[in-house]
Amino acid sequence: MILVAVVLTLLGAGTLLWRDADLLGLPPVVAGLGLLALGVGAGVLWSVRRRRRWERDGEPRPVGNVLQRARALPRLIRERKAYGLPGTTLATWAFALVYLVSPIDVLPELLPLIGVTDDAGVAVWLLTSVSTVAGQYLNWERSGRRREPRP
Repeated sequence: MILVAVVLTLLGAGTLLWRDADLLGLPPVVAGLGLLALGVGAGVLWSVRRRRRWERDGEPRPVGNVLQRARALPRLIRERKAYGLPGTTLATWAFALVYLVSPIDVLPELLPLIGVTDDAGVAVWLLTSVSTVAGQYLNWERSGRRREPRP
């Protein structure tokens, strides 16, 4: 859902900035603003649904700001077994990093706008995933449950 929000927002901004001709019979300003509104709406919907899921499932909420989460990341990796972080999560993060720095792309950058959206989507997913897990780790660490594994 967040990927859809980011793509729609990027497409809306790109339409507003670079499009001169009509798009499906709509002026570029109207089409761009519509795509921006859809992107922001999808982002808000994703945020609300995620918050409700945290409350419903009793999933621990992330805590800490960006700097605290970044400083907690090395501790999280060191204590991953005590925390209960699956190895597949680390492998997925590593694969995403390799994809971002590798010159091989699913959608080449030669395609206007679309070529960078796959990289942007992977980057947004990676940053939100790492940030969320680091925030949940901080919550786990602060609650004093350092000895027992996370469920």
